[in-house]
Amino acid sequence: MGIKQGMRVVVVGATGNAGTSVIRALGEAPDIESIVGIARRVPNWSPPKTTWVRADIGRDTGEEADLVRHFEGADAVIHLAWLIQPSHRPAVTWDTNVLGSSRVFEAVARAEVPVLVYASSVGAYSPGPEDGRPVDESWPTHGWPEAAYCREKAYVERLLDAFEREHPQIRVVRMRPGFLFKEEAAAEQRRLFMGPFLPRRLIRSSFLPAVVDLPGLRLQVLHTDDAAEAYRLALGRQVRGAFNLAAEPPVDGETLAGLLDARTVRIPRVAARSAMATAWHLHLLPPSPQLFDAALRLPLMDTTRAQEELGWRPRHTAVETLREFLTGLRRGTSMDQTAPLAAKLPGGRPREAATTGVGERP
Repeated sequence: MGIKQGMRVVVVGATGNAGTSVIRALGEAPDIESIVGIARRVPNWSPPKTTWVRADIGRDTGEEADLVRHFEGADAVIHLAWLIQPSHRPAVTWDTNVLGSSRVFEAVARAEVPVLVYASSVGAYSPGPEDGRPVDESWPTHGWPEAAYCREKAYVERLLDAFEREHPQIRVVRMRPGFLFKEEAAAEQRRLFMGPFLPRRLIRSSFLPAVVDLPGLRLQVLHTDDAAEAYRLALGRQVRGAFNLAAEPPVDGETLAGLLDARTVRIPRVAARSAMATAWHLHLLPPSPQLFDAALRLPLMDTTRAQEELGWRPRHTAVETLREFLTGLRRGTSMDQTAPLAAKLPGGRPREAATTGVGERP
């Protein structure tokens, strides 16, 4: 089934890692007539069919917060907006991620938009089974409650449960991707997960003789463009509910060491967690130790439903995706037309980060 002719699609959170790929995928679709991209900061980027609107879903006042008027007449809303930082100020992320998502959902209902596609995550899932078997979309979504990211993703899943009961006429789709990477997002993800104090030369294999291999840590990754294709496909198929998105193979320390031509060093979880917690408390590393705890418990996802009902297949393997991303890290690749993917951002340089505090700014 193809996409409805002449669709108008609104993308909330359109300038980040996922948003830029979704905008491109929609722009290349012949049956998409127009796209409205909503972002906190309007970019200097002019993709096909796209007009920009400045709005901050984390705030509930002012003309810019009137999402209903931006949604009116839309055939679908794709909600991608999400803050990962500041990890030291969870009230800020809650305002955008939970309260902001609630505002988006309410506006979708008031504007009578027939389709809502929401970016959930593997992080919404409860800890995986002890035997390590992949889980389908029926696995519980209670997250890891100590980690703000997982707690908020799980809470929004509950908001959607209520939304679907109250608005059965709206077709709701939840995408649950693994970790999303592409070369253009290298600068952003370096800020979000590695911080400004990691020398770029250490990412080169010649400077990195060993990679930490934590017992039991296996993560699923996906090229952001492949995730965007799943969002596009969901618009034109009469599907509802959740879809797991990931590429093969699952990634562990051995996989990363092979990409970097390095050896692995096995370190106990307790020691790795202690080092990370110290770095986070000293504002040297952006991710919280609770997010580390969550990563160790994530389930592997079965993507059969996306393959069978969306006709979706990732074009990039997990290894190819990581290789491209590592190339971006080495080169310092960015997309300077949008603020989230730009190379230079407040807090992105060591001197600025020392002043503002890593993990203190959105």
